[in-house]
Amino acid sequence: MSDNILEQIKGQINSNPVLIYMKGSPQMPQCGFSQRAVQALIQCGEPFAFVDILSHPEIRVKLPEYASWPTFPQLWLNGELIGGCDIITELFEKGELQPMIKQAIALTSKKTDDESTSSIN
Repeated sequence: MSDNILEQIKGQINSNPVLIYMKGSPQMPQCGFSQRAVQALIQCGEPFAFVDILSHPEIRVKLPEYASWPTFPQLWLNGELIGGCDIITELFEKGELQPMIKQAIALTSKKTDDESTSSIN
């Protein structure tokens, strides 16, 4: 099962140009760090995917090992870990997050839905 979870995580990261692993959903964050991080993403105005780690405890356990990053939320752009709440917030405040997200989306050839967020199961 452990290998299946790692494959699932790799698939999520590689299939979504902008992906945040968070506690809760963008509409109902379940911790302040996730809330601040997702608000920064929403304010960038670009579509992104999310995984609610509270609904997926196996991902919550395995992702920190895979990422070598112990905390949540985690923002991934085009398969690269950007960081957690403090880094996301700092990049947003400096005006650097939105261009990074736009570039991540532009670099992918995958078409996205009209929705601004999507949940991954």
